[in-house]
Amino acid sequence: MNMTLKELACVSLMGVLFCTGCGQAQQTAVTAEKETSAHSENEISSKPSDAETVDKTDYGTAELDEGNVNTGEKGEDDLAATLLYQGHGSVRIVTGEGKVIYIDPFMGDGYDLPADLILMTHGHYDHTREELISEKNEGCNIIKWSDALKNGEYQDYDLGFVSVETVEAGYNENHNVSECVGYILTFSDGVKAYFSGDTSTTPSMAGFADKNIDYAFLCCDGVYNMDADEASECAKLIGAKHTIPYHMEPVKDNSGFDMSVAERFDAPGKIIVEPGEELVLK
Repeated sequence: MNMTLKELACVSLMGVLFCTGCGQAQQTAVTAEKETSAHSENEISSKPSDAETVDKTDYGTAELDEGNVNTGEKGEDDLAATLLYQGHGSVRIVTGEGKVIYIDPFMGDGYDLPADLILMTHGHYDHTREELISEKNEGCNIIKWSDALKNGEYQDYDLGFVSVETVEAGYNENHNVSECVGYILTFSDGVKAYFSGDTSTTPSMAGFADKNIDYAFLCCDGVYNMDADEASECAKLIGAKHTIPYHMEPVKDNSGFDMSVAERFDAPGKIIVEPGEELVLK
């Protein structure tokens, strides 16, 4: 086929344009592919390794657990009973459930809370002033020495919020063993507290170490009962984690407390609690 010079020039020009455009398209495609590949590599390099991911997840969970204090479940401290030492041999206990226990009401303040349980160790006037307690809740249990020791047998009571074990007391000329008792209370969190009442050393104290008592309250007035030295020896027999001297003087004033006797009392884990002070039993 014969082509004119003009036609030949046009065909050549179209070929050049076609080749140039294809080259640009191919170069654009290669460039885009490189950019995509580079972007993917950047994503991979910035993504933490599996090990790093696990570490951060565990750390975050630990923080959440530490901060999540409102679990809806009661911890040990929530169930701990709080004891108010009222003076002489008188104490008030509020359990973790909010139940109120009075032991040997006689002296001090704090009788305004309605009682759920009243315990009396013997019949002397300085342990039996039940009238000081302003109110009693419905179903309040009043357990006297004469209830707790019947026909020579020591009675035990399971009241749900506390278990009460009656133990012997007395063994001196002022306190007949047949008319006096002590109490070991076990609270719902397992804490045990022994209240001696008025007593000297009793034979049963030798077995108290097996009971794993947490708090032992020992009288030590040295006039109507054992003195601080004898009470210190009893504390060694009992082996409680903590021992507190109380009922430490004959009633001669309104304090119901003698610091010199409390300081003379010597026992491992001794705690001195003054009238009006509280002690968390845990």
